[in-house]
Amino acid sequence: MLKMTQTATRGMPDIADIIENFALLDDWDDRYRYVIELGRGLTPLPDADRNDSNKVQGCTSQVWLATTVRHSAAAPALDFIGDSDAHIVRGLVAILLAMVSGRTASEILAADPIALFEQLGLREHLTPQRSNGFRSMVSRIRADAQAALAAAA
Repeated sequence: MLKMTQTATRGMPDIADIIENFALLDDWDDRYRYVIELGRGLTPLPDADRNDSNKVQGCTSQVWLATTVRHSAAAPALDFIGDSDAHIVRGLVAILLAMVSGRTASEILAADPIALFEQLGLREHLTPQRSNGFRSMVSRIRADAQAALAAAA
């Protein structure tokens, strides 16, 4: 049975649960369905956030990521919401956001979403365009984290 422990800040499963669920699914058709299911669980992106400044460049599909920075005495933290016009990419957005949303900018920069992408076996089971799009999303999130750190300095 798949685990669906939801994080306090989002209606998404925790990244540890996603990793565990991937390990439970032997068949790639089941894994694809799970990725699509994760995408369906994303917080809806408001129409106002579907704009050019939130659009991720380098993705074959349409992908938007909206970033909110929370400043605190300790460190800036970033919350993300996102969406895509492609079901599988929407699921990839969900996996990425489960890993980084709500984390501090330093934690985001220390994380390695590409390694997770490979650990889950996604690189060899998705088209090169999807893999490149995922890398573009990671680059965008890292740039937002760097900007948040620079603004806090």
